[in-house]
Amino acid sequence: MNWSREADEVLKEVPFFVRPIVRRRIESMAADAGLAEVDLAFYEQARERFGQK
Repeated sequence: MNWSREADEVLKEVPFFVRPIVRRRIESMAADAGLAEVDLAFYEQARERFGQK
């Protein structure tokens, strides 16, 4: 799954020990939505679904 530069930069703010889990979960959500790339808007939407701000 491709990530936009902006989404990838924001993902780097997630603590390193949970980052791989967050990445896989967001990629799974994007695939379920039929997306080929995770962009910043989708990342933020997915983060809201996790209940994080």
